[in-house]
Amino acid sequence: QVGFVESGGGLVQAGGSLRLSCRVSGIIMSIQRMGWFRQTPSTQREKIANITAVGQTSYVGSVKGRFTISRDNAKAEVYLQMNNLKPGDTAVYYCTAGPWPSADWGQGTQVTVSS
Repeated sequence: QVGFVESGGGLVQAGGSLRLSCRVSGIIMSIQRMGWFRQTPSTQREKIANITAVGQTSYVGSVKGRFTISRDNAKAEVYLQMNNLKPGDTAVYYCTAGPWPSADWGQGTQVTVSS
């Protein structure tokens, strides 16, 4: 059974940083494209970063230059380093494996950025 467990969220002031982690189970993560998504009560789930099996990364424009996605295949974990956080980054953050749309999601981790 595929599983994703996100952690590392919390409350942070604008300009601060957080590092999210995602523990992956039930798939061979090393051959999968992995992505981070986020969702607010008023928006659809949005893909903000992804990393291919060979480590190529891409980002949505709103986080480019501030967020960094990485992976550790040996640990079956994916990370999202978030710097210079803004109130608009407040959301629940999820990770999942491609292809998208994915049928498997974890519980997510809440990130709240105060101004």
